[in-house]
Amino acid sequence: MPLQGLCVVDLSTVVFGPLASQILGDYGATVIKVETQQGDSTRQTGPSAQEGMAAMFLGCNRNKRSVVLDLKHADAREALQQLISQADVFMHSMRPQKLAKLGIAPEQLAQRYPRLVYAGLHGFAEGGPYAGRPAYDDVIQGMSGIADLMLQQGGEARYLPMVAADKVCGHVAAHAILAALMRRERTGEGGFVEIPMFESMVGFNLVEHMYGQHFEPPRSPAGYPRVMAPWRRPYATADGHVAMMPYTDVHWQRFFTEVGQPGLAEDPRFRGMAQRTQHIAELLALAGGFIRQHSTAHWLQVCERLEIPAAPIARLDDLQADPHLRETGFFQTVSDPVMGEVRFPGAAVRFDGQRPAVRMPPRLGEHTRDSLLSAGMAPQDVEQLLASGHARQAEPSIQETP
Repeated sequence: MPLQGLCVVDLSTVVFGPLASQILGDYGATVIKVETQQGDSTRQTGPSAQEGMAAMFLGCNRNKRSVVLDLKHADAREALQQLISQADVFMHSMRPQKLAKLGIAPEQLAQRYPRLVYAGLHGFAEGGPYAGRPAYDDVIQGMSGIADLMLQQGGEARYLPMVAADKVCGHVAAHAILAALMRRERTGEGGFVEIPMFESMVGFNLVEHMYGQHFEPPRSPAGYPRVMAPWRRPYATADGHVAMMPYTDVHWQRFFTEVGQPGLAEDPRFRGMAQRTQHIAELLALAGGFIRQHSTAHWLQVCERLEIPAAPIARLDDLQADPHLRETGFFQTVSDPVMGEVRFPGAAVRFDGQRPAVRMPPRLGEHTRDSLLSAGMAPQDVEQLLASGHARQAEPSIQETP
């Protein structure tokens, strides 16, 4: 894998940071997840087959090692420094004002480890009035405009039914860290990378929704009309739904001809992309009236013939049986000696035709001893740290890995 040989020390929790480091682990990096005695809170979130290995944790922490350090104690903080001294990347999602007393503020680590890529995963960028505030997915969805988009489209302020901000920002963090590593390869110097959730999500949301606000004076309110139209949803058919998207002039000409209304393609409201965008609600309502007259199978056949993008609506529970995902080996099963067969969605990307392998997420403290020894700590110091209770090694019975 491309990142084999790189080491990442990760103090982050929940989804934002752990997803970012999971991506790096998928790509081959050794990821050392440093946890408190209680572990990441997601270890207790959702169904589980073993204590501390709940579903949300499994979703964000494959291909990692777990080290437990109680950073309230000086010897544990020194052990963390030992891990960082051997790392290529250090990342955390702590509020910036908490870092200095732990000895891990950016300026402290930059002085000690000039080749280190330091990633601060924050709620808000430093230098603004929100800097240092706590941030969670719901808060960022609200502040970045998602709840307003839902209000404008459906008449009710809502969040997306997923931790969208955490996941998007996790991907932003991963590619920002990779960019910093590339710079280090060229210059030999590490550096500090700040990944703020608020700014990342505002930028993500405004890719299309900046719209007429790009100009001075503005040429329209913010918001891309096509995706904000209340009618933009799977079309109801005579027996279900279909995700169907006539988009180009040719698509709409073919569609209107198919339903026996070729003249609608020349209607001034629908003649070109600009006109269709302006009258998108009328267009989608009109199309919906035609589509609901026939079955889903009918429209899938029609769209294949007319080369209009279309697909049936998949239930989440059905995705593992999807023939494309099965044929490409997207879902992977790991045989665990304690939990049995455990399924994971794999990494989507392939390197030279090979999809990254999935290794079980670690038990809490599963790799404490080995990781500290590998980082150069003297064996007697590691054992003393464990004996003090300021670090923790998983019990042998839950330490096994396939």
